[in-house]
Amino acid sequence: MKTANSEKLFRRARNVLVGGVNSPVRSFAAVGGSPLFVSRAEGSYVYDADGNRFIDYVASWGPLILGHSHPSVVSAVGKRLPLGTSFGAPCELETDLATLIAKHFPSIEKVRLTNSGTEATMSAIRLARAVTAREHIVKFEGCYHGHSDFLLVKSGSGATTFGNPSSAGVPKSFVNRTLLARYNDIDSVKRLFEKHPRKIAGVIIEPVAGNMGVVTPEKNFLKKLRSTCKKHGAVLIFDEVITGFRLARGGAQKLFGVTPDITCLGKIIGGGLPVGAYGASAEIMQMVSPEGPMYQAGTLSGNPLAMAAGIATVKELNPRTYRRLESLTASLVSGIREITAELGIAATVNSVGSMFTVFFTDQKVTDYAGALGCDTAKYARFFRNLLQNGVMFPPSQFESVFVSTAHTKKQVDQTLQAVYASLREISEGE
Repeated sequence: MKTANSEKLFRRARNVLVGGVNSPVRSFAAVGGSPLFVSRAEGSYVYDADGNRFIDYVASWGPLILGHSHPSVVSAVGKRLPLGTSFGAPCELETDLATLIAKHFPSIEKVRLTNSGTEATMSAIRLARAVTAREHIVKFEGCYHGHSDFLLVKSGSGATTFGNPSSAGVPKSFVNRTLLARYNDIDSVKRLFEKHPRKIAGVIIEPVAGNMGVVTPEKNFLKKLRSTCKKHGAVLIFDEVITGFRLARGGAQKLFGVTPDITCLGKIIGGGLPVGAYGASAEIMQMVSPEGPMYQAGTLSGNPLAMAAGIATVKELNPRTYRRLESLTASLVSGIREITAELGIAATVNSVGSMFTVFFTDQKVTDYAGALGCDTAKYARFFRNLLQNGVMFPPSQFESVFVSTAHTKKQVDQTLQAVYASLREISEGE
């Protein structure tokens, strides 16, 4: 595989961009080597600056559920582009997207659009504090909710990839009201409520964790979390930035039958363009300015290009879409499990819907500690071997593989062939 052009571009980028990238995990530091610079993408393929083609399972970290450059999305954005890219004023498309969101998420009556998932979660927590007049927030080890200061405590995603459970530059005073619970451990949540009575404003969680790798909620965990929050008068926040419209048109909350008080969305609702949103009942959302005293704003929030892309994407999703995504993913997951068993490689594959992660461990991965116990060096070799065989998985053990509607059964078979070749090389080298 030729990489000369990507390496040249990386050297140039490092002169003007921190680490040569604009998001840490893109640097390939966790898997070795230099990052590949993508020059174009179409369907389920990405093409790098050296002309190499890869079956893509990163999908821009989740939003491209229809694949790259889907005709409906390209057409929608193309029609809007000549009409203006940003107004700083209301436009009808904002209402159209909000209407679609409210239609599919029964927990949401009103929406506020933002520019990113980080803004959405940050604002949702501010809203929880405003509604309850309390200050403490509970988050779960390994769950990533963006890079706002008070949430960078044992967060997943890039922070875990680089071995930083928190972040430099975050004052202790910013996180002393952030309480940590263990994912899938409802007793750890109950103990926090007992220790801090009437002080916890809300609990924020990825209903399916996607930033310590895919970790699914154990049976009734989310329902118990719902009842615990209700008992103590705390707001339950579902961070569905990844899972919203990914697992179902109503997100993880529909899949698991649990209704949060506030929902955060992103990724898919922008169809590949920057976006975020948070929503709740009309009663809760009336606290937000200009109706209420909780202030939050954004110059580019609800910009017409992102709205057009998001609307076009959501309108393409239907029950048949999800059945196909789940079928393709199930074929991949079962195939990988068969290959690891045949080759005698210790691995567990967590999956839900069109998301999965291959963890190199012989233990079940049900929480952050389990994810941290995986063999990340083996994942790095696996990742590099896959690239050599024309398949792009996420360049981190602690991220999700995403399947799109653009993937085909033939490509799934090709991917499994690449997985077999990649793992056999690892097995023979041990």
